[in-house]
Amino acid sequence: MYAIVEMAGQQFKVAKDQKVYVHRLQTEEGKKVVFDNVLLLDDGKNVTIGAPAIDGAAVEAKVVKHLRGDKVIVFHKKRRKGYRKKNGHRQSLTEIVIESIVAKGAKKAKAEPKKAAPKKEAAPKVEAPKAKAAPKKEAAPKKAAAPKAKPAKADDLKKIEGIGPKIASTLVDAGIATFADLAKAKPAKISEIIADVRGNHVTDTWPAQAKLAAEGKWDELKKWQDELDGGKA
Repeated sequence: MYAIVEMAGQQFKVAKDQKVYVHRLQTEEGKKVVFDNVLLLDDGKNVTIGAPAIDGAAVEAKVVKHLRGDKVIVFHKKRRKGYRKKNGHRQSLTEIVIESIVAKGAKKAKAEPKKAAPKKEAAPKVEAPKAKAAPKKEAAPKKAAAPKAKPAKADDLKKIEGIGPKIASTLVDAGIATFADLAKAKPAKISEIIADVRGNHVTDTWPAQAKLAAEGKWDELKKWQDELDGGKA
């Protein structure tokens, strides 16, 4: 005898004494759990199909333990964008053992109706005496607004090997306008900012180049750039 039943959002074909791994259940280890959404039953002679579930049928199981599944690697990549992201995931699971399959007589647990809270009688409203309007104060003279500080002058980011006019303007719009700003940025963050710029851009050396430019080490930067190819070592 076997049954097809929905457990924790998934459908399983189960039989008695079978071990099944389902998505994590809230039931504690060692306790029993009942699944009443049985879609199909086969007792060896007759096959009963639910519409969508079979009324009165249920699968009784016992929770053995809670565990986590094997690690799954999730890798994202965008062509010609220099974007790569790698994550791992382990699904939370529950191991259960099927103890019995009930064809008829199982009762679905009904949620207890919530008791309505007794209505409170509204207290009679008492009008508060109206307060006298306070005399209007003379408006203080407005202070002259302080002059806005001028923004720092942007550096020519095109002096970094691998950065063209389009990338330079994109970085400035994102708040990276100087060599010092670029030196503090991470290559992955820079790749996200310029993701829409056409071409294959390698940003690994840009912060280090920008640091040399910010410190005024132009000879050292020029020597290094002669060894680079589009910003790539």
